[in-house]
Amino acid sequence: MLLCCVYSVEAQLTDLARLEYSFIPSTRSEDQYTRLRAILNYPIKIKDKDYLIVGGEYNRIILNLEDDYPFNTNELQGLHIIDMSLGYTFRCRNDWRLGLKINPRIASTLTSALTSDDMFLNGGVFAIKDRTDATDIKRPYRLILGLTYNTTAGIPYPLPFVSYYRRVNDKWSFSAGVPKSNLKYFFSETSMLQVFAGLDGYFANIQQPMMVNNELINSISLSVAVGGLGYEYCFTKNLVAYSYLGYTFRLNNVLRDDNRNEVFELNDLNAFYLRTGLKFKI
Repeated sequence: MLLCCVYSVEAQLTDLARLEYSFIPSTRSEDQYTRLRAILNYPIKIKDKDYLIVGGEYNRIILNLEDDYPFNTNELQGLHIIDMSLGYTFRCRNDWRLGLKINPRIASTLTSALTSDDMFLNGGVFAIKDRTDATDIKRPYRLILGLTYNTTAGIPYPLPFVSYYRRVNDKWSFSAGVPKSNLKYFFSETSMLQVFAGLDGYFANIQQPMMVNNELINSISLSVAVGGLGYEYCFTKNLVAYSYLGYTFRLNNVLRDDNRNEVFELNDLNAFYLRTGLKFKI
């Protein structure tokens, strides 16, 4: 069981704004998955190099479940995931920066009034060493180490977040870690091609529980492992358009009971993956 939209951790660390569209069709099924995503983060300078970051994220997930299922899928057609975030980051010694983030979330079908089952509380602590603009070292790099806690993950302890980026030379860079890794080739400083691998997914409450296989269904989750090619174009240093085309090598879409046990597995056929968008980053 994966946390919703695992990419959002790094996005909230580096992106001020993002608009994104994701799509997973299936050539051997009528089912389709679409996600519309918007992120906005606003940094407030507290004192020299210390910032309070107020942010929000909205995901609209559209499930076109057209295969023949032994139950009514109308309740599952649309999911809403709404995040509010409050973070604080401050400069430490030796180019290290620490960051703290608390992240209340609504993840639900939202077909009726909100309840406590629709609400979750997530957060994390991060240590960041960013030398990407350094001129005194041969190969600039950025290291992010963190622990994240997510109540939708079904694991009652913090999970690691790791990202190590290094610019090898004028043409190549790589980023290794969890939840994503890539190898990037620079045609120029504004045009880049990459090979990537990563994780994506969601978890949401079903407000109108359904009977499936004589069991009551309360939630739905999707976990995806995907790899492929991506392209980025920088209009400016901060404004970036991107597009990723890949193939899922693990796709697990599951209906769960009140204890989050798997009850019914929806279409699990691997398929092509498209993610494209525009972001304004730090």
